[in-house]
Amino acid sequence: MLCLRAIRPFSWRVFHFRPFSFEPLISQMNNCTDEEQIFGLIEKNKSLLSEKQVGCALNMLWQFQKQKTSSVKNVDCIRNHPQFLTLCNLATTKMGFMSDSTLVNVLYIIQQFGVEAHDSLVEALVTEAWRRLERFDISVLSKFSSCLADQHLYYSPLMGKIADIVNRNLENIQDLRSLSVLMVSISSLISQRFQEKLVNKAELLFDTMDSSQVNTARRIVQFLRNTKYSYYPLLERCNKVFLSHMNHLDLDSISKILSLYYSLQFHSFEFILMTKKRLTEMIPLFDHPASCVKLFVALGPMAGPEEKKQLKSTILLMSEDLTGQQALAVMGAMEEMESRNSRLIKKITSILHKHLDNYKPVELLRITQALIFLHFQSKELFVKLRELLLSHLKVSVIPSEISILVYALSMLPSAHLDKVRMSQIEAVLPQCDLHDLNIFAASVLRCIQYDHMYLDNIPGKQLKVLQKLDHYGHQRLQECKSLNLLWEEIKSLKGDWFADSLLEETVVTFQRLMDEINYINVAGIASFISKTNYLSTSLLDKIASVVLQQIEKIHPFAILAIILPFSTLNYDPPQRDEFFGTCIQHLNSYLSVLDPLVLVFLGYSLATLQYFPEDLLKAIFNIKFLARLDSQLELICSSLNMKVQFRLMELNRAVCLECPEYQIPWFHDRFCQQHNNKDFGSMNGAQQQIYKMLAEVLGGINFVKASVLTPYYYTIDFECILDKRRNPLPYGSHNTTLEKLPKIHLESNTQIAGSRLPPGAEKIALEFLDSRAFCRNIPHLKGKSAMKKRHLEILGYHVIQIPHFEWNSMALSTKDARMNYLRERIFGEGIS
Repeated sequence: MLCLRAIRPFSWRVFHFRPFSFEPLISQMNNCTDEEQIFGLIEKNKSLLSEKQVGCALNMLWQFQKQKTSSVKNVDCIRNHPQFLTLCNLATTKMGFMSDSTLVNVLYIIQQFGVEAHDSLVEALVTEAWRRLERFDISVLSKFSSCLADQHLYYSPLMGKIADIVNRNLENIQDLRSLSVLMVSISSLISQRFQEKLVNKAELLFDTMDSSQVNTARRIVQFLRNTKYSYYPLLERCNKVFLSHMNHLDLDSISKILSLYYSLQFHSFEFILMTKKRLTEMIPLFDHPASCVKLFVALGPMAGPEEKKQLKSTILLMSEDLTGQQALAVMGAMEEMESRNSRLIKKITSILHKHLDNYKPVELLRITQALIFLHFQSKELFVKLRELLLSHLKVSVIPSEISILVYALSMLPSAHLDKVRMSQIEAVLPQCDLHDLNIFAASVLRCIQYDHMYLDNIPGKQLKVLQKLDHYGHQRLQECKSLNLLWEEIKSLKGDWFADSLLEETVVTFQRLMDEINYINVAGIASFISKTNYLSTSLLDKIASVVLQQIEKIHPFAILAIILPFSTLNYDPPQRDEFFGTCIQHLNSYLSVLDPLVLVFLGYSLATLQYFPEDLLKAIFNIKFLARLDSQLELICSSLNMKVQFRLMELNRAVCLECPEYQIPWFHDRFCQQHNNKDFGSMNGAQQQIYKMLAEVLGGINFVKASVLTPYYYTIDFECILDKRRNPLPYGSHNTTLEKLPKIHLESNTQIAGSRLPPGAEKIALEFLDSRAFCRNIPHLKGKSAMKKRHLEILGYHVIQIPHFEWNSMALSTKDARMNYLRERIFGEGIS
């Protein structure tokens, strides 16, 4: 009886004020054509509105906004309208009666209209949703997670609870659209194991997705970016969705996808080509600064000369209307475009200068880097930059932020850090990871170089900081217990400090943790080894073993990174043929879809290892592929463009020399003539010594040639010819011909070696090998130098390589010792 009495007043409160029928009012709302009509209905019926009608009214207001272009949206006007405030008050009082979907939808719409997270209504809606969280279905849960993400609550206990619900119910989730929203929202909180489960589930559901759901594919790529996981199978499938809907992608979507691909280092030639065409078509369509800046940033780096000219002209015309953030975006794109348009640089820089006080430390670093790269000179701007960086530095306590500020300061003209700044660096070192330590080291070394050049002294404080950097770097490596965490810290490290101070300890740490190498991280570890030039046979053997055991889980896109250290360092693992054969076999079905640049680098890397897969070579050396490659070369920066062209030439040369049976023609004469060594005739000190001594050993200057150009355009440091009795032959006493090589203009001391020699005579090629020809840690010849030796021998040379560590050794510290060394290498005998 008491229970019934308790229920009766509650029921009266719930139902007493409800209208008998609310359908007619909802029908009226659905027939409204603008916001004012909605507000009129609210004003007339506010005392009678139910929770469902409140939800419907807010939903209609949001639908009207979504239909408008960005230039005519009036969110502020709607949010400040008296009847919108009425709706908010009604939502506060009636949220307890709302359905789950209505509750979360109201929260979503309120946030879209710019109501702040600390507003009482938003807080009440979030609290009510939290109370109901366990009963939400997947679509409501995903929308609620998105609302929390909009409030930047990525690390909140509430988001953690959502992640737990997703983890417990993952097997039952069948809606990829909702799952993709959840994946992005909880990406900051998940473990690697949970990450893999989500990726596998997304892959499983991908075929159930409506092919028109471009946003779902974009969110999956965003999740992979957030978790720093370049999972190629999903990236490929998402890429196909983008390609098939390219004509429907707007500027915002394309910009987001390009940014995500860049972060993941995922390269899709087809996407870039289609994107360029689509964005070029958009150039005449935009006259608003925000859209034009977005188009400039997206299209500029890949645009052709005419498009670049048009984009720069457009930005110049509306430069007066650019905000500080837009100017920063334009400057970054100009750096990527390697632009030297002085008028545009000056204009954008003036805008940056005007807004300089409003930029964050990381943005000030970007500005500094761009100004230095673009060779912009302005004493006034650099002084202001320095003042701002120092003012931020005085109050900053976050190690990563301090490292950014110090690095920016060290890049400015007159790089100098006083004792106070050095003490500040010293104080945060115990909290730094390897990435921050490396930035500090680069900054301090740059300042030391400046002080040494201009102040003629190196302060002891700087040297003390360097010693502490070494100490904390070694300590962090020795205490490291996770290979993946170590990889995250070092994957982008570069510079002298890391190579000189920490590389060996890093390799030791990798060796200690190498049982953690698996199909997910193997390509990254291999890539790191390639960059360092450090030969660790145990690490490379482990990489080969993991690949052989887990090849089915490794995507073909990763094979180039895996092969690269073996190629660069000229190392064969114990299972050489099985390892390389497995890698090549794994690639075959992907040859038609691999990026053209990747195919060229793959072919070259395999050629240095003396592998020439016929299917791969046929895929590269055909007119259709070379046309695709030419198209891609137009889209990339000049330095990468030239590198690709040289690799293609070197691959062409290797195939012609080592696999003549493939009958692939040599087609790089013109390229080699245009780009042939521009420093012909210049020799370093060691080479000059060797040249003079060779002349003495052989009997005169006319018995040796320097900077000799061979067929297929190899350059030899020195060449001499011995007759069948091993006596030197003077040049001019035998007939050397070009043999089918076109005549080219060369310096007077440059000769093209021929192959017609007196019977029994032998050509000797002498090469001085500096440190670049060898692995960093041991005197092991690297792949490129080994391949050159092999090719020169095919061309008929007896190759003598003179390593720098032998020539500069104590054993050869006198002229007589060096003369004996040369005689022994050339004639095979020492003379005392």
